[in-house]
Amino acid sequence: MSSRLLPVLDRSHLEPAPPPPAPVVDPRLAEYGPDGAVLPRFAIWTLGCQMNKSDSEEMAGRLLAAGCEPAPTFETADLIVINTCAIREAAEAKVIGRQGQLRRLKAANPRLRVVLTGCAVREASRASLARRFPAVDLFLRPDEEPEIVERLGLASAQAGLGRAVVAPSRATTLVGGQPVSDAVHLPSARAAAVAAGAVARSSRISAWLPIIYGCDKTCTYCIVPFSRGPERSRPFDEVLAEARALAEAGYREVTLLGQNVNSYGHDLPPEPRFAHVAPERWAGRRLDLRGRPDLAELIRAIDALRTTDGRPAIPRLRFVTSHPWDLSDRLIAAMAECPSVCEHLHLPVQSGDDAVLRRMGRQYTIEHYLERVERLRAAVPDLALSTDVIVGFCGETEAQFEATLALLRQVGYDQVFAAAYSERPGTPATKLADDVPAEEKRRRLNELLRVQEAIGLERNRAWLGRTVEVLVDEIVPPRSHDHEPAEEGRGRLRPAPGEVALAGRTRQNKLVHFTGPADLLGRFVEVRIDHAGPYSLRGTRLGAA
Repeated sequence: MSSRLLPVLDRSHLEPAPPPPAPVVDPRLAEYGPDGAVLPRFAIWTLGCQMNKSDSEEMAGRLLAAGCEPAPTFETADLIVINTCAIREAAEAKVIGRQGQLRRLKAANPRLRVVLTGCAVREASRASLARRFPAVDLFLRPDEEPEIVERLGLASAQAGLGRAVVAPSRATTLVGGQPVSDAVHLPSARAAAVAAGAVARSSRISAWLPIIYGCDKTCTYCIVPFSRGPERSRPFDEVLAEARALAEAGYREVTLLGQNVNSYGHDLPPEPRFAHVAPERWAGRRLDLRGRPDLAELIRAIDALRTTDGRPAIPRLRFVTSHPWDLSDRLIAAMAECPSVCEHLHLPVQSGDDAVLRRMGRQYTIEHYLERVERLRAAVPDLALSTDVIVGFCGETEAQFEATLALLRQVGYDQVFAAAYSERPGTPATKLADDVPAEEKRRRLNELLRVQEAIGLERNRAWLGRTVEVLVDEIVPPRSHDHEPAEEGRGRLRPAPGEVALAGRTRQNKLVHFTGPADLLGRFVEVRIDHAGPYSLRGTRLGAA
């Protein structure tokens, strides 16, 4: 049986968007320009969530603006940046397992420097980082990533950074008694990078747009509040300006990002123009939200960006990841009423049992969660729901695990990202007994995946015979061996002469495979669905826009 776990991006950022053309310079001044030969060629290895991928785009952009060039492989790089994930033990183990390879690369290339950043770099664990990652030369907390050029000594008057140069961050605050970054500077650092063109987006079709940094939630199993600090929202007008620039650049899809994206705005100052915004936080810690912009207000403003013919300037708008605390009626109404907002929501539930949720610190009940799901589906027809689930959390009984399976069947998720619980040092859950044996965790995980595979197949079969709009974002390379399971269908595609295998996603975030000319990349295509598997669809192209 195939395994579908929590999504961990594991890729080298070796093909960033090319930097803008170099300005024309008086040849008499050429000798005063930076010496390209001494600037490192860089590669970025990104693990973890969409926010990590966005952070890597920003780091790549800053390095490009400094005059560095991307390296095609780690072996040809003079600088390797590892953007880590610490949500699961397996992600950190991958990086630890690469230390031997990195040492060998450094022995072959004495100029090579290695930078480690991301959620594995926490203020409270700095003293142990060099021991755990011996091949690393520089450790940067996530909030220190905007300083990468300065910390590496690559900034210069000739390097073209201009407004992208940021002041060092040293301020900390306390979360759960541990020192963490106060993260106050991150919104302004993003604004500086955008203004300087120092964001090397990895796609010309879809773009990440971070709107809030950090996390204020109380999940006992999660390291994010201790690695990224408290929630800090970007100013409303700065986010809107970046969205407008993405529309003008021709991006077809934009995803608003945050560890808890739908808590956007609660930390911004009240303004008279938002006096009509008076929501109550639906669950969890109570906050005074009156007069502050929220995600619903931001979505409506981005949706209001229109082309001359009145269509949304950004055809598809998504946001991730949402927390049930902040899934307000205002947000549900905005999803229903804004034509650019896609009919898909990722809403983590983590467990189907209230007692487990209390131990997890989630601060909602299954009854409340289901009420939100019911309201969502009543407001947004054809809504696709995905979620996160942890099995084998501290004290989880067999009956509590069965309650999670029952929840999956009741909700009918289109996709579930599941993982077995692994204790993360420094989190409150370390004070609880990790008493579910590893073998039992594996059994429960496999059982959950088996149950969800059947649910996913049933959900996808409902699309058979329907015509869907697909945004084409991939030309699938030919493969020497057709070993993919038949139900997933990609291996069954037989492109006609002049065509290639293509893939893209529907507004419901369904993966669709079909064939057509390569110039359909980045375009919207009408596809009739002919085949459904548990994880993807296959169809016949009808037309393109």
